[in-house]
Amino acid sequence: QVQLVESGGGLVQAGGSLRLSCAASGSIFSVNVRGWYRQAPGKQRELVAAISSGGEINYADSVKGRFTISRDNARRTLYLQMNNLKPEDTAVYYCNVRTQFRYDYWGQGTQVTVSS
Repeated sequence: QVQLVESGGGLVQAGGSLRLSCAASGSIFSVNVRGWYRQAPGKQRELVAAISSGGEINYADSVKGRFTISRDNARRTLYLQMNNLKPEDTAVYYCNVRTQFRYDYWGQGTQVTVSS
């Protein structure tokens, strides 16, 4: 059974930093992309950052230069380093793994709250 478990969320002041982690367990075959999404209250879930199996990285314009996505294949863990956080970054952050067959695995989410 595949599980994605996020950690590292919390409350931080504007300008602060957090590092999110997403640990995977179980077997996931034919991974295409790993990524982080977020959903703020009353808004749709949006892509924050993604890294393909080939290492190509994409960021939402709103986080470019502030967030960094990385992975540790040996630990089967995906990270999101978030610096210079802003109140508009407040959301539930979800880890995602998409296979080549476009099947999505999701974590349970971790809350990030940035106070002004």
